[in-house]
Amino acid sequence: MISVTRLNGKKFTLNSDLIEIMEETPDTVITLTGGNKYVVAEEIEVIIERIAEFRRRYHVCKVED
Repeated sequence: MISVTRLNGKKFTLNSDLIEIMEETPDTVITLTGGNKYVVAEEIEVIIERIAEFRRRYHVCKVED
């Protein structure tokens, strides 16, 4: 889950595994696999960094010998 901000300033969390596409039009529009769309204040690059940080923190990779 990542935190993003609606254009009215309210924050909410989003399951980043469900993101299908992100577009800047110029506002950032996030479309989920189910078709829901969210317009957020963050730029795409910021969202990508939040997703990467979330995955680094919470998805542990198992290393085998």
